[in-house]
Amino acid sequence: MADPDLSAFATPDHERAKRRGYPEAVYCEGKTPEQVAAIAADAGRRPGVVTLFTRAAPAHAGAVLRELPDAYHDEAARMLAWPPGPPAPSGGLVVVVAAGTSDLPVAREALLTARYLGRATDLVVDVGIAGLHRILARLELLRRARVVVVAAGMDGALPGVVAGLIPAPVVALPTSVGYGTGLNGIAALLTMLNACAPGIGVVNIDNGYGAGHLAAQIAAPVAGEAPD
Repeated sequence: MADPDLSAFATPDHERAKRRGYPEAVYCEGKTPEQVAAIAADAGRRPGVVTLFTRAAPAHAGAVLRELPDAYHDEAARMLAWPPGPPAPSGGLVVVVAAGTSDLPVAREALLTARYLGRATDLVVDVGIAGLHRILARLELLRRARVVVVAAGMDGALPGVVAGLIPAPVVALPTSVGYGTGLNGIAALLTMLNACAPGIGVVNIDNGYGAGHLAAQIAAPVAGEAPD
C-alpha cells in the first residue's frame, strides 16, 4: 500500500459530505502518480465515502487501480470512482447531451459525476444544431429531466436551443472542440453566456465535473420524493 502519511502534499476533506452533502473529488492533473496513489489508499480506508478521481491520465489511473483494483474506470472521461458502484439514485433525472461525438469525453465526465453523486442519469449523443431533427427527436426524454447538461464546442449554440424547448434549467458546458477561431472553447463559452433563452447556467470550458456536480445539486431530492 502507498504511504498513508499525506501531510506533505494533501489534506483530504473527509467531512465535506457531512458539511455540504457531497464528497470531495480528487483532481489528478498536476499531481504525481505517487501522490494520487497515496490519496487512493486513504480513500480505500473509507469505503462508505464516494471518491471521484478526475482528469486522470493513464499513469494516474494505474496508480489508483493498484490501490483500489475494483475502482470504476472510464478511460474516455478520464475519471475513476470508488466504490465502483454508484449509490442508489434519488431526486430528479439528469440528462446529459453531447452536441457531437468529439464532445463525448467531457459529457461523460458530467454524466458520471451526477451519477456518482446519487442522481439517475441518461445520455444523448451527437445531436448538434447542424441537424436539428436529431435533438427534436429526443424531446420526450429532455422534457422529463429535472435538469439538462448540454456539452458543445464549435459555436456552442445547442444549449440555447435546448433551453428554448424544455421547462427545466440547462447547465451549459462549453468544450474546447473546434477550429482555430473557436479559441479552444472561448467562442462556445461566449455564445453560451450570451444565449437569449432564459434558464441557462454556464460552467467553465471542459469542466464536466463542475457541470455534473451543479446538475446533481439542482436535481437533489426533496423530503419524501421518489426518483423521477
